[in-house]
Amino acid sequence: MFKVTPNPPDTDPTSLHQPPDSENHDELVKRALDFYANPAAHAAVIKATPRQLDSMFIVNPQVDVETLLGHACESLASANVMAMDLADHLDGTSRNSLLGIAQVIMLGELAVNRALDRIDASE
Repeated sequence: MFKVTPNPPDTDPTSLHQPPDSENHDELVKRALDFYANPAAHAAVIKATPRQLDSMFIVNPQVDVETLLGHACESLASANVMAMDLADHLDGTSRNSLLGIAQVIMLGELAVNRALDRIDASE
């Protein structure tokens, strides 16, 4: 059987080694190397930039930890119930995956409950 395409295909040998815009490429490489090789310089840039809060989804910073944990516990409990109800309507691997997700939710709920217990015990 005859192959129409050459083996290996003909390619331009310079195309793999020279990016189309070498100045932009060099700048991107320098920034990437600085990010990983010099994290102190990157941290200085991050600290210099003030953090802007997104007002669309914000939790009141004045709310105490116990209230936040209580809401987290209720949200996790609701998510667990929804996952279990949906799992009742599924079969096979989809059901098993959803039951696994429900178990992870339940473990998160248990961790939040333990944190609430420790807050109650310290007061």
